[in-house]
Amino acid sequence: MRQATASVIKYGSLGLASLVALVPLVLIVFGAFKDYKEYVSTSPMDPPSNWLNFDNFVTAFVDGGMALAFVNTVFILAVSITGAVLSSAFAAYAIDRFEFRGRRFVLGAFLIAALVPEVTTQVATFQLIKGLGLYNTQWALIVLFTGTGIISIYIFLQFMRALPRSLDEAAKIDGAGQLRIFFRIVLPNLKPAIATVVIIRGISMYNEFYLPFLYLSDTDQRPISTTLFAFKGQYGAQWEVICAGVILTIIPILVLFLFMQRYVYNGFTAGATK
Repeated sequence: MRQATASVIKYGSLGLASLVALVPLVLIVFGAFKDYKEYVSTSPMDPPSNWLNFDNFVTAFVDGGMALAFVNTVFILAVSITGAVLSSAFAAYAIDRFEFRGRRFVLGAFLIAALVPEVTTQVATFQLIKGLGLYNTQWALIVLFTGTGIISIYIFLQFMRALPRSLDEAAKIDGAGQLRIFFRIVLPNLKPAIATVVIIRGISMYNEFYLPFLYLSDTDQRPISTTLFAFKGQYGAQWEVICAGVILTIIPILVLFLFMQRYVYNGFTAGATK
């Protein structure tokens, strides 16, 4: 009786959580295939009368400039993720492989920085970006995305601590320097961690709305996350077009996640056991 009750509670809670997660997606799909009259005259839960109505998708892609936004997103993500992986791996390598005064203080500083709410540092960050002359350029986002990978450092640390130091010592005997050891020995053995960081950081950067909206006033430079804001005005919004644009925005990152989700799960599991 207890086992049956526990099973009902377990699967019931899972079903309820799945329903809560899926309902917004269903409403977005329904709204994407409705025209304006149907959208305002029917309930959000009512399915569209014509599932072959792709006008909203065309409007979102063409009028919203989503093609250029996708190009901007690819450039920002490629540079930012590469920088985030290298900077986080370098930091983890220095912390794990070198003995220096204040090593524990550095780890504690990283932990404290991860706990500080980002909104409390926005004024200082904005002044810094403007002082560097990066405001209204894509490099503002690249610098911010690259330099805020504190969680990535801890992920790399977990994997790096499992690598035997004898590999480094053998390379030193052969005359290899620290950079060669890092790029030829350490970094190739961090592939699960790299895949985990790429997915986690990539999804976070892809979904970021506030930073592009704040630092890029030129709409031609904005990534895909801020493109749909063009259909939201002072006197109303084209919600049916926004729904279609949301679907177009979700598809690329959803496909990427489905193909690489096993690396994320394996990376977290391996990192936890190491």
